[in-house]
Amino acid sequence: MAECRSLFEKKLHDYGASWRILRPSSLTDQLFIKAKRIRSLEIKKESLVGEGIRPEFIALINYGIVGLIQLDRSYVDTVDMDPEEAMALYDRYANEALELMLKKNHDYDEAWRSMRVSSYTDFILTKIQRVKEIEDIAGATLVSEGIDANYMDIINYAVFGAIKLKGEE
Repeated sequence: MAECRSLFEKKLHDYGASWRILRPSSLTDQLFIKAKRIRSLEIKKESLVGEGIRPEFIALINYGIVGLIQLDRSYVDTVDMDPEEAMALYDRYANEALELMLKKNHDYDEAWRSMRVSSYTDFILTKIQRVKEIEDIAGATLVSEGIDANYMDIINYAVFGAIKLKGEE
């Protein structure tokens, strides 16, 4: 997570909080293209642009946190957040995701350690599809968790992928 935070902070320096402009559907599509690229690279076993899978998992983590911030603050037409506020919100939601991960790790006895990285990818794509469906029905779910829970799961599966791939480097 320190690696993800550092990258987020550097991009915040370079671009500001430009992501504040993203509407929910655009953010979902951004998550989708990152996850689809991972799946494509897993299947093709080759990257023509020279970037691997692990950076995409890191991007999913950071965009997932952006998604949680956007759910809380909504989107805007012009950037309205300074770097200090953006980093404080990043830390808040990263910590919430970590707390959830620790609770689930306890209950599931760290099953993620025995899973394949490709399963994380498929689960992330499934969560993104669920977010799309929830967006399409304007959040009017009957029994399902909301978009925020799906973002948390996306973050945590991406963390697992990044950890496992770091071990393979």
